[in-house]
Amino acid sequence: MELIQLTPHSEVDPSQPLRAPGDILLHAYLIPSALNPAQLACRSGIPADHIKAFIADTHPITPKTALRLSLIFDTTAFYWLALQARYDLERAKPVVRAYRPLVD
Repeated sequence: MELIQLTPHSEVDPSQPLRAPGDILLHAYLIPSALNPAQLACRSGIPADHIKAFIADTHPITPKTALRLSLIFDTTAFYWLALQARYDLERAKPVVRAYRPLVD
């Protein structure tokens, strides 16, 4: 059995524009499926206010949510978590760079 190849230097394709996972949820899944947050909530068990918060980029996608989304949209939970991780890492870079210690 072969699992995904992850190395200490694995990266996501930098040519892809950074998008919030909630934006992807809305534009790549909800709109094409003609679903609104309330309908997704009924199908997935994810509270509608959480779905709205993902879309508004005020709440991250958690592992439990990723599992539920994967069942509804025929994706993997890893897909949703990777989107969230990439988004979080890119948004954190400017903050961390501001505190980069000076090296002699």
